[in-house]
Amino acid sequence: MLTTELHNGITVLRLNHGKVNAFDLELMRRWIDEITVLERAETSAVVLTGTGSVFSAGVDLRQLIAGGREYVQEFVPLLGDMLFKTFTFPKPLVAAVNGHAVAGGCLLACACDYRVMSEGNGRIGVPELSVGVPFPSVAMEILRLTLPSHRLQSLIYGGLTCTPNEALTNGFVDELTESGNLLSRAVAMATRLGSLPPASFRLTKRMIRQPSRDRMVHYMRGIDTEVLEAWQSSSVLRAVDEYVQRTLKK
Repeated sequence: MLTTELHNGITVLRLNHGKVNAFDLELMRRWIDEITVLERAETSAVVLTGTGSVFSAGVDLRQLIAGGREYVQEFVPLLGDMLFKTFTFPKPLVAAVNGHAVAGGCLLACACDYRVMSEGNGRIGVPELSVGVPFPSVAMEILRLTLPSHRLQSLIYGGLTCTPNEALTNGFVDELTESGNLLSRAVAMATRLGSLPPASFRLTKRMIRQPSRDRMVHYMRGIDTEVLEAWQSSSVLRAVDEYVQRTLKK
């Protein structure tokens, strides 16, 4: 599900959960536990990557449909907690995007401090509206900080999933590299950031992200109640089911 390994003192955390590293309750709980441990660990920085040709396809939509309203009631808040925990991780966190990073997978990468993506056929983007679900406030604030402001609306409304070159142009990733060099390049960046005085990096990261964090906390109490109601609604669940039938079963 999640494996850890050390590369020159840098912790590499690898998603290895099913064919596409899709988010379900078990994976999200494990992720929160693991990143909490890494906050207190001696490692100076963390690299997050996937397995094979997929970083993460995001939410396990089939499980979401099968679980219905009761599953959604538990899933959506936990998704917000996972993204919030990642976004506020105090140490350097570098995403090595090894392939497809779609919807929640894209958001997880965007919650990191730096994103390196391998060249090739992988695609990255946020097609949530095409699926039929609204963004939790945490997800929206991650995108608001990461993406260029003049592209934010069009990328969200259009649900574009980008090729690596398009991803670099649109701000989903910070650099591209050959697939064989992906992990070494991500570790090199993590090493550079991790070599900085920890207090200096932590405080700088906090100042960059504090306005976004404050909005997350504020909207968690209000708009996310409406987000949860929408995810549980029959119209949204029906739209998700139609998306699965139309797209994932091809």
